[in-house]
Amino acid sequence: MARLPITIATWDYDRVRPLIDGRVTVEGCDVNYLVMPVEECFHRAYFHGEFEVAEIGLSPFLIALSRGVAPYVAVPAFLSRTFRHSAVYVNSNSGIRTPQDLRGRRIGVPEYQQSAALWVRGFLQDDFGLAPADMQWVQGGLEQVGRKDKFPLNLPPDFPLTSASSSSLSSLLACGELDAVISARAPSCFGQPGVPVQRLFPDYRAVEQDYYRRTGLFPLMHAVGVRQDMAEKHPWLAASVYKAFAAAKRISDEDLKEVTALKIGLPWVTAELEATQQVMGEDFWPYGVAANRGALEAMTRYSYDQGLAVRKLEIEEIFAPGTLDAVHV
Repeated sequence: MARLPITIATWDYDRVRPLIDGRVTVEGCDVNYLVMPVEECFHRAYFHGEFEVAEIGLSPFLIALSRGVAPYVAVPAFLSRTFRHSAVYVNSNSGIRTPQDLRGRRIGVPEYQQSAALWVRGFLQDDFGLAPADMQWVQGGLEQVGRKDKFPLNLPPDFPLTSASSSSLSSLLACGELDAVISARAPSCFGQPGVPVQRLFPDYRAVEQDYYRRTGLFPLMHAVGVRQDMAEKHPWLAASVYKAFAAAKRISDEDLKEVTALKIGLPWVTAELEATQQVMGEDFWPYGVAANRGALEAMTRYSYDQGLAVRKLEIEEIFAPGTLDAVHV
């Protein structure tokens, strides 16, 4: 039987390298694997549909799905997830010392709809009582001028969101024209000598560990998507893709535990693994729907409440049917 040729595009994570180098295969498929930065991957996938299987940002995907225009169907292999208290950068001269000090301030964000910003707005509201409309939002490129949303927003006409049309967010933060920036990637001005920019939560690790202990949430950023036409034509494909990504992650999980000859280039990687497991349990990065239902419920709630998705999505409609009851790993 002929094998199905597919192209998979993701970033170069340890948890996908067994797929990249061929140690893990996708059942029934001949795979052409492309590695690229996530911004390029998202652009080429969302706007041009270039890849049969691609890494997808969950927040833009939820927006598209709620509008009935999602080009991909999701698979619950969560390639990227990150606590985002570390993603809030403030101008030190702005007088912002606590999250409550953000009220009424000008806050830059590369895309209002991106997953990192969604999660920050979520914890600002849940933990500190700050609604998105309590702040003035400025959208623009972090380092280059101009950046557009992947999908239209669902915000009220008077929502305080404007665009930075002539300067990058990093330069505006450095000179004090922005009070803060929320970004998955650190702005280039951060850490530069003499530039008054610091994190809102300097000891973000302790803050994020406390957040996890209180909420049980490990924020989801990116999943895997199978292009809609391929999922419809080959109903078995999504489950095969999920199984392959899960198998690749199992290999990378074992690499973290190797102590005879360290496979990860950190001298205390074993101690870091043990410290993480003490806070989050042995299976701290699970795939699958069941193990991530709490984070998925929070994300769908945030998306609708923040004016992104046009309706509150049910988790069962987000993922390909053949992956909903897959055993998480």
